[in-house]
Formats: sequence, C-alpha cells, structure tokens
Amino acid sequence: MNALLEVRNVGKRYGTVVALREVSTVVNAGEVTCVLGDNGAGKSTLIKILAGVHQHDEGEFLVEGAPVRFASPREALDRGIATVYQDLAVVPLMSVWRNFFLGSEPTVGFGPFRALDRRKGRELTKKALADLGIDLRDVEQPVGTLSGGERQCVAIARAIHFGAKVLILDEPTAALGVKQAGVVLRYVAQARDRGLGVVLITHNPHHAYPVADRFLLLKRGTALGSYEKAEIELPELTRQMAGGAELEALEHELRTGS
Repeated sequence: MNALLEVRNVGKRYGTVVALREVSTVVNAGEVTCVLGDNGAGKSTLIKILAGVHQHDEGEFLVEGAPVRFASPREALDRGIATVYQDLAVVPLMSVWRNFFLGSEPTVGFGPFRALDRRKGRELTKKALADLGIDLRDVEQPVGTLSGGERQCVAIARAIHFGAKVLILDEPTAALGVKQAGVVLRYVAQARDRGLGVVLITHNPHHAYPVADRFLLLKRGTALGSYEKAEIELPELTRQMAGGAELEALEHELRTGS
C-alpha cells in the first residue's frame, strides 16, 4: 500500500541559499510523522512544499504513490492535505462556528435569496467537535475567547470535518503551557486513530515522543537522522536535538581551554 505522502531526496533553493537538501520521509495513514528541528532547520520550507505554498527544486514528492508538484495550497487541499499553521487562520471576533466554516458556511434558500443557515452551522460544528471529544460551552462565543489549546483543537476538528487525509500541524504546542499542550497532543492522537496521516512539526522532543510513530530530525536544511519509534529512545532523541556531539565537544573545549 502506498504512503499518503512521501518525499524522496527533496531539495529547495532560494537563489543561492540552499534551504533544504536531500530530505526524505513518509506519512502513512493512521500514523504521526514528527519533524523536529530548531529555528532555521528547514521545517518551514518542508511544510510549505507539502502544503503547496512552494515547489521543490530537486527530488520527488509523491501523494498516494503519484508524483505531484502543487501550484497552490488549494491544489494540496483538493488532494486532502490540510495545514494548520502556528498563527491559525481564525477571525478572533467571529464566533467559533463561523470560524469553523469560514467561507464554506451552510446556507438556506436559492440564488439571491440565500441566507446563512445558522442553526445547521452550529449543529455541525458542535457535532464535529464532539466527535473529537471537544466540549465547548457555546459555539456562538467569539473564537478569540478560547484558550490557545482550544483554538488549535477547533482547527484540527475543522480539517477533519472537511475531509483531510493528511493533517500538517505547524508547532501546535509552541506557545502553550504543559496542560494545554497535553490537550492538543490528545487530539493529535485522536486524528491519527481516525486514520489520518499526521505531520507534526515541533522543536520539543518531549511533545513529539508520546504521539509520534516516526521522527525526522532536520538541521540547517539537511536530515540529521530519520527513525522509527522503535529505533530511538527519548533521551537519545533529545540529545540529538540538542546537538549532543557539538555540546560534548564544547564541554571538552571549555574544560581543557583548547
């Protein structure tokens, strides 16, 4: 069976700057592929290629076994690839249910007499959130009144409702406290358990390890390592993320003064 997504030796240049070089990974249905790296590692470039924002210059990008080169994010979305960015595409003063649909609101009537079907919109939103175990008091409340974790969860539920096969999450826990991050990771696991392929972008191995099936470590645009979960323990993942060998060399240098 083909992977939902696969990149093989993908590369991207911006003029003379090499942003990504020979990066490979797969995203399978019902699994989480975690992309780890510090700022400038190439995580953003990789997601922009997967999401159809930019095109790769080298290598192959396959969707369900077929080579693709998306011209726009809409093309990626049409193939079932939904991306939830860190800053979230929400209108803070608009209600939860209006944000849930945002441009795809249900309507009643015909032609020039069409009007928003508020009741249906509220009901569909509540059901989609409830299906993921998200219990909001009132879907009429402005989305800006929700916590950061709740907003992430609404965005995840929205992507699933509109038929995403692959869910790309850009640093969903970056600005959250421990409890809120735990809430988001629980819904990431639920999306995985519903058969979606999830790409989780993060710089925090402690957030990645509990939910991920596979890890891709990036550094300065190249793959530092690619591991199945059975191949690497959390301490080693953390050590590699922290630049373990470089830190050890620095410690030796500071101790010996050479």
